[in-house]
Amino acid sequence: MFGLSLVVALLLSVPTFAQVTNANLLPGTWSTGSGAVLTGPGFCTPENTTFNYPQNTGVSVSFTTDGYYELARYRFKSNATKHKCITGVLNWHHGTYVVDQTADSITLNPFGDGYQQIQNVCEAVTNFIENYNQTEFYPLYQIFQDPTDGYKLHLFDSTGAPYAPMFYKSATPIMNPTKSLRNISSPVGTGSVKVQKRNAGDTTYSPASAGLTVLALIVTLAGGVAGPLFL
Repeated sequence: MFGLSLVVALLLSVPTFAQVTNANLLPGTWSTGSGAVLTGPGFCTPENTTFNYPQNTGVSVSFTTDGYYELARYRFKSNATKHKCITGVLNWHHGTYVVDQTADSITLNPFGDGYQQIQNVCEAVTNFIENYNQTEFYPLYQIFQDPTDGYKLHLFDSTGAPYAPMFYKSATPIMNPTKSLRNISSPVGTGSVKVQKRNAGDTTYSPASAGLTVLALIVTLAGGVAGPLFL
């Protein structure tokens, strides 16, 4: 009897997470983990195609009430066969978003001025910047009410697997201006690299010539609907 009472007491002590998914709760700024990564001018300067490195990795997304979004990522991707060959990716884009309230899905449609910086000491080109113009589709999102941390946003990939949850950081979206912020008609830096269409963090590319040193480059990626390689 004592054992049963103890089990019941433990079950009652477990916090409950109420699902409160509602498009009206999306506006504001969300961030994973410690919140080291936040959208807005503190993360990047689009006019200069530069990034400000956060103290920790993470992902942040902001939504406005009138249909604009901004997304910032700072991630590392390990290499299973070459453990020292870690790929670091800083990724930023913004534009408009659409919520399907029947399917609870979100589509992010970029303005076309997004960009990402990819670093890997094991590659022929160890550090470069390129355009990022990828429409991202999340087939499901859910918002939960955490009794300790408040609202949590969960985005899911096409297999139904969840990305790391994001916590509500600000009711006022922390964002850059909701318009195209840089001229993408001309590249920055020198040299060129043949880049295949990819998602954020994929590093399939080949130098245009042997011994080429690329400080930075911009390559326009064709549009398409896909989820990110890793969020």
